[in-house]
Amino acid sequence: MTVFEAAAIPGEPPPADSVAPRDSSADAPTSVARLNGTIRDFIARWNTVWVEGEITSWNVRGSNVFARLKDVRSDAQISIRVWSSVRPRIPGDLAIGDHVVAAVKADYFVKGGDFSFIVSAMKHVGLGDQLERLEKLRAQLRQEGLFDPSRKKALPFLPHRIGLITGERSDAEKDVLRNAELRWPQVRFRTEHVAVQGERSVSEVLAALQRLDADPEVDVIIIARGGGDPQTLLGFSDERLVRAVAAASTPVVSAIGHENDHPLLDDVADLRASTPTDAAKRVVPDVGEQRALIAQLRARVTGRLTQRISHDIAQLEQLRSRPVLRSPDPIIDDRAQEVWLLASRGRDTVTRQLDAAHRATAELRASLRALSPASTLARGYAIVQLDDGRILNDAADAPSGAALTVTVDRGSVRARSEGEVVEAG
Repeated sequence: MTVFEAAAIPGEPPPADSVAPRDSSADAPTSVARLNGTIRDFIARWNTVWVEGEITSWNVRGSNVFARLKDVRSDAQISIRVWSSVRPRIPGDLAIGDHVVAAVKADYFVKGGDFSFIVSAMKHVGLGDQLERLEKLRAQLRQEGLFDPSRKKALPFLPHRIGLITGERSDAEKDVLRNAELRWPQVRFRTEHVAVQGERSVSEVLAALQRLDADPEVDVIIIARGGGDPQTLLGFSDERLVRAVAAASTPVVSAIGHENDHPLLDDVADLRASTPTDAAKRVVPDVGEQRALIAQLRARVTGRLTQRISHDIAQLEQLRSRPVLRSPDPIIDDRAQEVWLLASRGRDTVTRQLDAAHRATAELRASLRALSPASTLARGYAIVQLDDGRILNDAADAPSGAALTVTVDRGSVRARSEGEVVEAG
């Protein structure tokens, strides 16, 4: 029996006007229902098989799970379903990227014509090859210090221009632009459109990053994509891109996926945003919040100034109310009399000291005159000096013909010795 042999759909009689698939023709076609029933009955005879693969999609709907498995060595994929009755028997931590083996049985949904595999058992094998390499690279880069918080650059409070790297006409671009403009209407962007998945993704993102990092007007760069499964996000874990972001002089914000997605770009970026919308909120301040903050600060400053002025006015009034300031004339009069007495006493003291100094000076002048050689010369005495300046004390020092200088009370005269010595009587 072939897949196109006649087969009845359980619970439903074959349509009266329908023929078996094997007997169909252009004039007598079979029905879709009968064809689907034939396919299902054929597939139902397949046995359960164990299959190995990597989970690339894991969607929980109610108590059931609808997922996809990808071959670890090629791009081949299958759809799988895990019913609520099987979920308690499989690991509870299964997630996208896990490398698993599963017992599956083929199933064909007659009503929708959907082909999938029903899981009866599943267990971990380990990380998928790609995710395993990713984790090894993550550990290497962490050891090199590329993820250290100390090397992350602070974002500017209000960027002059924002660089945006994202897919053209993507939801991520719309989310970033819309939310940024809502928060700060005058915000300016320089957008670089790139492929955000596929073979061209890494090279185009690298080139866009280099252009924006070289633009002096760009103060911060956002790399945005609206999430995806680990397979489509692998480009954002490329070592070349990660190292380029670490070396960039402009702060970089990673806005690649949702909370469960974690490419290496998230670790090396200066800031990780959970979504493109979150990136816009983290990079651009809210103008309403800033205005409210300014109003609050103004109110606080006004309050403090008013309080200070009121306090100073109260202190001034308190000082003015004191008796000494209400009628200061008596104090001034008393102090004026005291100043006059002190000035008079000072003048007397200075006068006495000056008189004593004059007398002392006269006495010193008289003593100086008595001891001065000029007084001796005034009485008729003279001073005789030889040519070499020595004072002549001994007549023997002035032989005949010696030149002499004779100093008297009023001037000096030149003389010459005749060599005679007069003995004293």
